[in-house]
Amino acid sequence: MKKLLSVVLSAAMLLSLAACGGAASSAPASAPASAPAASEPAAEPATAESYRVALVQLVTHESLDMIHDAIVAEFEAKEAELGIDVEIVDFNGQADQTLLNQIGAQIMSDPDGYDAIVPIASLAATTMVTAAEGKLPVIYSAVSYPETSDLVGLENVTGTSDALDTGLIMDMIMAMVPDAKKVGLLYSDSEDSSQIPVAEAEAYLNEKGVEYVERTSPDSAGVPDAVAALIADGVDAVFTPTDNTIMVQAAHVGEELANAGILYFAGADTFTMAGGFASCSVDYKALGAATADMTLDILQGGAVPEYQVLPSDQVYVNTDVTAQLGLDISALSTVTDYPIQEIATTAE
Repeated sequence: MKKLLSVVLSAAMLLSLAACGGAASSAPASAPASAPAASEPAAEPATAESYRVALVQLVTHESLDMIHDAIVAEFEAKEAELGIDVEIVDFNGQADQTLLNQIGAQIMSDPDGYDAIVPIASLAATTMVTAAEGKLPVIYSAVSYPETSDLVGLENVTGTSDALDTGLIMDMIMAMVPDAKKVGLLYSDSEDSSQIPVAEAEAYLNEKGVEYVERTSPDSAGVPDAVAALIADGVDAVFTPTDNTIMVQAAHVGEELANAGILYFAGADTFTMAGGFASCSVDYKALGAATADMTLDILQGGAVPEYQVLPSDQVYVNTDVTAQLGLDISALSTVTDYPIQEIATTAE
């Protein structure tokens, strides 16, 4: 049976919660005195193949939580299917580099050892790769652009990517706001995953002759000020890629922009669930499952493959925002053949 262990950590002190134990066994009853002695010892039951995996999540928010839960669920399903045992030890870096460094050091010095590290999001991935030094396989999840994060061509490193279809999201903006004069780009300048889609958005808007303004924040605390600045800038729509820093404040961003009559487009469905207008993203449950499957393939003797990019083919529209702003979303069907999935703002 898999043991799911949560490790609660803080930047000042690293605490680990260890779990141990197993099913108690009892000695077999003695054979009656008259019974003949057994000619051969009874065969011992086969021991299930077992693995110990460190699951390192960058920070708590809906997108990464969804991936985390999908990874755990897939490991559980594979336990039953393959007759194996997977022990998962959970870590959360709280978006803190110092804490992530401590987690990496703890994993590599753990006397019980690990068979693999599965980090979720780019900063967690790069930190765990540095800590592992090629000694353990690192199979990351939700690293949008592994090249930008210097995660390509490294020994024992691979994973799954949620790279955006930025062009489609820009098409969605222009379909819904065809007379847009100015588009806001909201992202964190400390997020590797935002660099490429922001550059792609800039190139698209330059080609269309649409002005854009960028507002950034190095941490989630500065996001409200960046949003207020975009509203003051008079933007007609706002785009955020798969940016973990902004995602922490997604509910605030969505509410403020909707109240200002500004459409908010993003690169993850959880932005839309939090109150943004529309998004185009990968299926995060499928992303998590693919990461778990890749991890087990490697642990069971397979070679370490190149990273896998899952398609951004999930389009979502928030029905609450649509009703609040009196929008007709039929124009979206002119720029995408993907089914448009309507969802309401996630209940608090």
